[in-house]
Amino acid sequence: MKKIAKSWSVSDKNIKAVQVVFELEQAQSKILRITAIENDLSPSDLIREIIQLPRKKPVRPRLSISLSPADYLMLGKRYELDPNNTIEIRNRIKEELVLATQKNKQ
Repeated sequence: MKKIAKSWSVSDKNIKAVQVVFELEQAQSKILRITAIENDLSPSDLIREIIQLPRKKPVRPRLSISLSPADYLMLGKRYELDPNNTIEIRNRIKEELVLATQKNKQ
C-alpha cells in the first residue's frame, strides 16, 4: 500500500463530510438566519455553535449563488454579453450587489 501525503489525508477527512439539511418552520428558519447575521456568522456556523461543534473563523466572508447554463444565457442577454463570458457576468453581478447595498445604506 502506498503512503499518503499528509496534505492528502487532511483532504480525505473533508471528503467524508456530509451535508445535512434541516427542514424547519419558516419562522424558525428566519429567526436562525437573522440571529446568524446579527452575530456575523453564516447560518451553518450558527448551527455548529448551537450544537457545540467547533467552527473556523472565515478568512474572507463570501456570498454565493449557483448559476445554471440557462441563468448565464439570461444574464448574458441582460448585460449584453456573451453567456460564456462568465467572468464579466460575475463582475456585473458584483456591481449590482454593491449598488444594492449602497441604496440600502441611504
